[in-house]
Amino acid sequence: MALAPVESVPDGLDDETAARRLAQDGPNCLPDSGGRRWRRIAADALREPMYLLLAGAAILYLVLGEPREGWFLFGMVGLLLCMTLIQEGRTERALQALRDLSSPTALVRRNGVARRLPARDLVAGDVIELGEGDRVPADALLLAASGLMLDESLLTGESAPVAKVAAPQGSAPAAPGGADLSWVYSGTLVVQGHGLARISATGPRSEIGRIGAALGRITPPPGRLQRETSLLARRFALLGGAVSALLVGLLLVRDTDPLQALLAGIALSMSMLPEEFPVILTIFPAIGAWRLARSQVLTRRLSAIEILGSTSVLCVDKTGTLTENRMAVACLWRDGVVHQNAPGAAMPPPQRELLACALRASREAGTDPMEAAFWRLAAAALPDGGAAPAGWSLAHEYGLTATRAALVHVWVRADGPPLVVAKGAPETIVALCRADQPRHAAALAATARMAGAGLRVLAVARASVAAGRWPDDPAAFDFELLGLIGLADPLRAEIPAAVAACRAAGMRIVMITGDHPETARAIARQAGIGDEQVITGAQIAALDGGTLARRLDGVAVCARIAARQKLDIVQALQRGGAVVAMTGDGVNDAPALRAANVGVAMGRRGTDVAREAAELTLLDDRFAALVQAIAAGRRIFENMRKSMCYVMSMHVPIAGMALLPPLLGWPVMLYPLHIVFLELVIDPACSLAFESEPAEKDAMRRPPRAPGEHLFGRKAVLSALVQGAWVLALLAALYGWSLAHLSAPEARTVAFTGLVLCNLMLLLSNRQRGGIGGILRIANPVFWTITALALLLLALAIVLPAAAGMLQLAPPPPHFLAIAVLTALAALAGLELRKWLASRMAARPARAPGQVFGHAD
Repeated sequence: MALAPVESVPDGLDDETAARRLAQDGPNCLPDSGGRRWRRIAADALREPMYLLLAGAAILYLVLGEPREGWFLFGMVGLLLCMTLIQEGRTERALQALRDLSSPTALVRRNGVARRLPARDLVAGDVIELGEGDRVPADALLLAASGLMLDESLLTGESAPVAKVAAPQGSAPAAPGGADLSWVYSGTLVVQGHGLARISATGPRSEIGRIGAALGRITPPPGRLQRETSLLARRFALLGGAVSALLVGLLLVRDTDPLQALLAGIALSMSMLPEEFPVILTIFPAIGAWRLARSQVLTRRLSAIEILGSTSVLCVDKTGTLTENRMAVACLWRDGVVHQNAPGAAMPPPQRELLACALRASREAGTDPMEAAFWRLAAAALPDGGAAPAGWSLAHEYGLTATRAALVHVWVRADGPPLVVAKGAPETIVALCRADQPRHAAALAATARMAGAGLRVLAVARASVAAGRWPDDPAAFDFELLGLIGLADPLRAEIPAAVAACRAAGMRIVMITGDHPETARAIARQAGIGDEQVITGAQIAALDGGTLARRLDGVAVCARIAARQKLDIVQALQRGGAVVAMTGDGVNDAPALRAANVGVAMGRRGTDVAREAAELTLLDDRFAALVQAIAAGRRIFENMRKSMCYVMSMHVPIAGMALLPPLLGWPVMLYPLHIVFLELVIDPACSLAFESEPAEKDAMRRPPRAPGEHLFGRKAVLSALVQGAWVLALLAALYGWSLAHLSAPEARTVAFTGLVLCNLMLLLSNRQRGGIGGILRIANPVFWTITALALLLLALAIVLPAAAGMLQLAPPPPHFLAIAVLTALAALAGLELRKWLASRMAARPARAPGQVFGHAD
């Protein structure tokens, strides 16, 4: 139906009044914590086992009569807490930036001009425009409406949409849920039609605000990565506690001072706590999502980053994603005559009539790019820019439906009978028109030729009717086919390179479009997607789920697809074992976006419904940005794995050097102060150095990761343990040899120096898969900064008497420190040899079953 009339289009509030009401009522949002504040972060950190063990060690030092060591350890607790606050604060700032980017917007009239503003800035009295796919930003009274239907299930629990009617003169407030009401409510969704409304209540004063602010405080359940690493950390903590208790018992049996035994046990517990794992899982996705946002890709759910690296199929729209979405009329066909639109070219009268009728079947203020192209051409080719003649008024509208790809308008004219005009897909329009087989066949043949040239084709028809009640179905009108309009939408310049990158990365691209099959085939050919196999919506409708999954194997183009069929395509691909990323922008795309492993909404032309159903939003609608996001997802996942491998491998020699000396009857090497020193290196290394590490050169030349592959599975754990065991063996030999030639403090200094240097070697070796030569050529300023600071702190700990005394160190002869350096280089050599052997094993072709030494049994 047409937009219910109002006496005049409201100008809305002026900026001054809106600012005054915003200051008085507050922002239009529910109360929300907006993330963790620094007090919450500090309280959470202080409850961690590492901090509790440090505090216990500090108290023990004070009990032993060593206040300097005790207070120094308390100072280290404060320093580590500050580092945690900095890291967590950076993460929270990144998350808050994402929340700000993802906050909803609304089209509001201010000072008589329609403009898009953040929904939180709306106030009572603002006039807003609502369209299909929008989420209503505040409670409001409808001033005008056209076929408006809303999903109010958020407030009522009823899934069936309810119709709305305009009440420009006002209406008494009513509760949500009733049909034909004049009120719309914050948080509900526009599923059909459009309208104009005046806001009556915002924020906590709205219906959803009265339900309660608890919605904003719902905490999502932890993801699979969080559950896996939490389980791993708990196991290590239990193991560390048990082994530490055994160590304390052993030392007590050997008549060691009880407090010293407790300190050694605390040091061992601290060395076996992989408390960096939660830091890695928090910082990497959050900072990675912030980096993606800078590349115009908004991550609504951080878990999507984990899935991006395993995506094997990309289902993408054509219009606006692969193409520029800058529609321009290329040609107009009527009765076999084609007019090629060119600047300055005069348009013949028959084609001008065709264009004028196309405008009558278009919305004047619409955002559809094809309608916008009609209006731009009309401004240059038609009198009055194609505006409706005086005395014409829109009386009725038949919108697009899932079964009718056409928009039909009924116009009442003062100078003649009502006029019905329709525009839409050529097949649909031809089916609506009265029998004229030769003309229809010529139109469909012209459609195929224009589509083969990559043009998007719309047909236009008209009918004259008598005044009266309009039929429920526009097929009842006696339409006459007028002609065809071909629109060009150029392929984005970066698409061929982006498609080639996806192919190199082992990903398959399936283009899904509502266009004519020949148009889709031409665009796919230009993009490099391939056009060998094309399936249409009609063919899909005739297939069941299992048959469709088999039929889609090898298909690159799906044409004339209805929005509801996207869900069928996604589920069929998933049934075949694919990990699917799906793009979409409309209300009807939401089920497919939610069903896909990674839903990707369009930021510019997408609806609120689509954006909320998706994990990612392309803020500039570019396919190349999605490819960049996949590359970033692979880099983030790989760097998380490297970081966790480094952390575990480093904890092996630390725990070993805390445990082995007492078992072997040697002097204790590591006390809590030494563990704190090492944590000052490990914490920023695992969170900052690896987060800043560039991607592997072949990251986008490898196939997607298997869907069930764990972030830190058995293979990665074994690799970390092997690295750590190698370093531990070298350090144990170094400490034992040093004890044979030096005093205990000097030997401890040599071994501790070797431990710090081996830590840096582990960090260096785990940065990249390649050899050390290639690693050194890859820029990572954060790594070199951490290395320089670690060496500086180590030198100060050895040289400064006060620091050396607290750490129970003593400067050894220089050539013993040289031996520690050589030990670290030997550790690096072994680590690089392991990588080389692993790469050789990976490159060796798999032997067939039953084959030994190259020969079949």
